Amino acid sequence: MTMTFRSEYPGVLFGRYVVIGEDVTIGPGTVLGNNVVVHDGSSIGCNVRIDDGVVIGKEPLRSRLSAMASDVDLEPASIGDEVLIGTHAVIYRGATVGNSVLIADLATVREQVTIGEMSIIGRGVAVENMVTIGRRCKIETGAYITAMSSIGDFCFVAPEVTFTNDNYVGRTEERFKHFKGVTMQVGSRIGANATVLPGMVIGEDALVAAGSIVTKDVPSRAIVMGSPARVIRQVPADQLLSAATPRSGGSQ
Repeated sequence: MTMTFRSEYPGVLFGRYVVIGEDVTIGPGTVLGNNVVVHDGSSIGCNVRIDDGVVIGKEPLRSRLSAMASDVDLEPASIGDEVLIGTHAVIYRGATVGNSVLIADLATVREQVTIGEMSIIGRGVAVENMVTIGRRCKIETGAYITAMSSIGDFCFVAPEVTFTNDNYVGRTEERFKHFKGVTMQVGSRIGANATVLPGMVIGEDALVAAGSIVTKDVPSRAIVMGSPARVIRQVPADQLLSAATPRSGGSQ
């Protein structure tokens, strides 16, 4: 791939057909692949790798029928140092990405989302608006993180997990009063293909087994399984976050 420098961005390498908006800052050591688009005001740290076709700072679409439509004046997108962003990922205006985060190919990070340092957002993951993700989390391929959710530090979300936030499934005006995402407390983990209903809280160090449907809050340090999910036993002591190494965070 042919790379070039631009005088206004010292130490930054650019692929072909890169579009940079107004008032964009990019730190030295950053590499932008082909066909990258960076919208106005966005901030990109040092030593960032941005692969082909990435869009940073995209304005959200606003349908009048959307339950989450908002006229909030969004801050520009902010990308920390040493972040890796895979091919065709889209990061919206109003998103803040911490240092050393990996956002894999085809992932989407919506507006008003914060991602803590050293977290991993896997291939094709959709992180909807107004979501907070803590430090050293891992959200694996194809997971869906619904709007208004909160994920604490050192959490793990396996492939194809689905969060929900609307118990009325799109019917009646009453639903607008009750929108609420999922809360994962520090060190909690969710297995593949699990579904979590709106407003549920997954307690600290709790584990949701693969394929479960979570209809009630999960107590801290409990293992739940089934449809609906029920407590089957406690998480073994050697699987608790307190027993894990800092590198693994008990979940990776």
